[in-house]
Amino acid sequence: MSIMVTRSSMPPMEEYIAEIRDIWQSRWLTNMGVKHQAFQEALQDYMQTEHVELLVNGHMALELTLQAMNLTGEVITTPFTFASTTHAIVRNNLIPIFCDINADDYTMDVGKLEALITDRTSAILPVHVYGNVCAVEEIERIANKYGVRVIYDAAHTFGEQYKGRAVADYGDASCLSFHATKVFHTIEGGAVVCHDAELGQKLCDLKNFGIRDAECVNAIGSNAKMNEFCAAMGLCNLRHVDDDIAQRKEVAERYRERLEGVSGVQLNPIRADVTPNYAYFPVVFHEEEFGSTRNEVYDALQRAGIYSRKYFYPLTNTFECFHGKYDVEQTPVARHIANRVLTLPLYADLEPETVDRICDVIISCSA
Repeated sequence: MSIMVTRSSMPPMEEYIAEIRDIWQSRWLTNMGVKHQAFQEALQDYMQTEHVELLVNGHMALELTLQAMNLTGEVITTPFTFASTTHAIVRNNLIPIFCDINADDYTMDVGKLEALITDRTSAILPVHVYGNVCAVEEIERIANKYGVRVIYDAAHTFGEQYKGRAVADYGDASCLSFHATKVFHTIEGGAVVCHDAELGQKLCDLKNFGIRDAECVNAIGSNAKMNEFCAAMGLCNLRHVDDDIAQRKEVAERYRERLEGVSGVQLNPIRADVTPNYAYFPVVFHEEEFGSTRNEVYDALQRAGIYSRKYFYPLTNTFECFHGKYDVEQTPVARHIANRVLTLPLYADLEPETVDRICDVIISCSA
């Protein structure tokens, strides 16, 4: 039987049916109904944050946050991310400036950040990669020094804390993805966490055509509302997410038991000040020591019916749609990691025996 790289967590069917039953009575399917409002409040309570704005997906969370801040010029980000991060910048007529990453945790290398700031810089958009938390204090210091905004791509961080505070609570805004492949999902969905009520209101305007009430349209907006069925799935999954994370931890620990110490295999770092969510299990293969390339391991796993993912590859600054615009030589560490990383199958109900099967294939590729 094939083993996929991810598998969506689902609440019991009866629980979801019970949650959506009253929608059949109200016929209120979208436009910030009862489920939307209940889910928004539940998220604010779960993360202990001031403002949460729900959106149709994580990409629109990024794109509309950049728009709501009225940014111009350049935004410093990283190419070691999903397409959405870079596309959100470009679609706002902003110029992405790519900062390299750390070789150990794959987040933005803050030692290279300050040199990239110019009088055209309006924001920094770092990415918490695989749930690895960026150097938030140093990023905040640099942003305050130069008077620029900080928007985190926090798509991988739901359920995580850094020093006892929700990771999504850092920065001027943090953008979450609730896609079906994430630790926590609403089938499709996203959210923006922020401290500024005015920014929250702008996001609310932008996601609903700028409509304030039945007779007032005070902004030119889009349509990026989360519907009631997705909000209902969020309410259900929120009841189970901590249990799911605990199960994911067991899977990650089994991988670590089998792969830690294998020559040429680099595993995700563990930080004492981070409460992780075990969103992904990335492995970087250093072929000189391991004996096989990342691509050879990927192919061996696929022959065994195991589907891993080259995540993130290719780098966003090498996409064909940006051909000739960006110099990949400016981010050599990101290129090095992108050519060597695989994320292995990880989901809450992945059996230990299946993890062993995956690890056996990987170890068989070693020198």
